[in-house]
Amino acid sequence: MSADQEVVVASPVTPHPPPKDRSLWRDLTAYWILGLCNNYGYVVMLSAAHDIIAQFQDETDADDTVENAGDETRKCHLISTGAILLADILPSLMVKIIIPFLPLWVNFKVLAAVLLSATGFLLVGFAYAEWMALLGVVITSASSGIGEPTFLSYSSHFNKNVVSTWSSGTGGAGVIGSLSYASLRAINVSPRDTMLIMLLFPALEAFSFWIILRKPTIIPLTNSALESTEELVHDEKPLRGFKQKLIYIKTLLPYMLPLALVYFFEYLINQGLFELVYFENSTLSQASQYRWFNVDYQIGVFISRSSVNLYKINKIWLMAVFQLVNVAYFLTEVIYFYTPTIWITLVVVLWEGLLGGGAYVNTFYRMSKEIKPERRRFAMAMVTQSDAYGIALAGLLAIPLHNAICSLPAGSRKVVW
Repeated sequence: MSADQEVVVASPVTPHPPPKDRSLWRDLTAYWILGLCNNYGYVVMLSAAHDIIAQFQDETDADDTVENAGDETRKCHLISTGAILLADILPSLMVKIIIPFLPLWVNFKVLAAVLLSATGFLLVGFAYAEWMALLGVVITSASSGIGEPTFLSYSSHFNKNVVSTWSSGTGGAGVIGSLSYASLRAINVSPRDTMLIMLLFPALEAFSFWIILRKPTIIPLTNSALESTEELVHDEKPLRGFKQKLIYIKTLLPYMLPLALVYFFEYLINQGLFELVYFENSTLSQASQYRWFNVDYQIGVFISRSSVNLYKINKIWLMAVFQLVNVAYFLTEVIYFYTPTIWITLVVVLWEGLLGGGAYVNTFYRMSKEIKPERRRFAMAMVTQSDAYGIALAGLLAIPLHNAICSLPAGSRKVVW
């Protein structure tokens, strides 16, 4: 390391931090808002999955009715919401795979994320054909895929608590996104106007990053400081080149695999089974029940993603096992309809959200504590892929699972769309 080299150090994080950082609230607040805005569009598209599918189908063709023994029928959409899930996650996954290896200027990546988010809302809002709506979902997904690894890797320049506020913000996106969409549709705001209202969030994302968030400062190091730094990080030097980064990925598997499993089970439920759960004695229609199940789920995610400073969990594998139990419950429920009341299912849905959010925030918080800053930026960007792998696999499996269940007799509770 030569004497003229410079090291990027965040203004709030120094070897000997002052007793009070009176402006730290700016970084913490900015990261909460960035987490909210980055995930908001993704959540809204999943909450709108039923409407996106249904709005381009004639009423006579909107349902695929399967005749079974005893004249019992199930009425299901021609395609499951797993198709929307794939459109909502695959572009994000592809972007997340590429981004850690691209030395792009952070301001350029954030600008791309903001513009793509706004474009996605506009396309879905003004869509006149199914392909146009799905393209809007794809573009929104790409925006989220750019933002998550960018903001998480950039967090290595700031106080480690920005990781917890980011996670809380992403959880808030779930609650605010699903609740705002369900509420606007409940008061008969049109899908187009709903999407136009949501253009507020890309604008808020830009304001948070460029106005609220403090910028890291560049502090030149002296020769002695540089030599000392080299000794301290001899075993944790920054990764150089594609080959080093590729080799380093295997050390991240203990973080990636449990998180991927939790999200695989979670989204298999959300996009393959949620839409088939129906309580006939409820005052809500099946489409409304689907939307409010999503709100309930996102409340659980928000609570757990905001809890890391109060309660920390290291055994992410255990959370994957619990999520598998949830899969078993929902799979048997949509086949046999044995749950006596919707309130029991709402409790299970909340628990499912708590597990998913807890796995996410505890994984990244552990990384912020266990991985040296020199490699944390790349590590954070890579591990963001793991939940996307699980979600993508769940989306692929959700479609045939949905179709298989739709071919079964309706059971004791008649399913009516």
